[in-house]
Amino acid sequence: MKPPERIQTPRLSLRKPIPADAEAIFRRYAADPVVTRYLSWPTHRSVADTQAFLSWSDEEWRKWPAGPYLVFSRDPVPTLLGSTGLAFKTSAHVVTGFVFAQDAWQRGFATEALAAMVDVAGQVGVKRLEAVCHAGHKASAHVLEKCGFKQEELCREHFTFPNLKPQKKSDVLIYVLNL
Repeated sequence: MKPPERIQTPRLSLRKPIPADAEAIFRRYAADPVVTRYLSWPTHRSVADTQAFLSWSDEEWRKWPAGPYLVFSRDPVPTLLGSTGLAFKTSAHVVTGFVFAQDAWQRGFATEALAAMVDVAGQVGVKRLEAVCHAGHKASAHVLEKCGFKQEELCREHFTFPNLKPQKKSDVLIYVLNL
């Protein structure tokens, strides 16, 4: 079963990314080194990097029931706030996450968008929803816990985050929600 490509929550509108979104994604969050500090992908240096993400997104949506979603405010003039989505390891084991522009932080948008991804995961039969965050990124861990995720594991020196200096393996927290 395919979930909808557009989702409405009380304050947000989520939808599948399209090629015309490249400039806005780049400008709003993907090129911001503060926003991308704790992410698993490098800060975008050009719109071409963002276009590569959009190509990958299209492929994910072709192969799996869902993929990345862009998150917009539902104000009279919708504003791109960030992104979330589902990345399938298998049809039953999926990874989720989120990234938001700085002006969208601490307003509950990440929690609302992540709750929507939990709903989508349930609709498509996911059994294990997982999220990974840097052990020092308390705000992300808090959002995950608010959405019912439980910390399953602390992995020491597990992953090199491309935007953190110096480049070294960092500790990560593995969060899980069994559906």
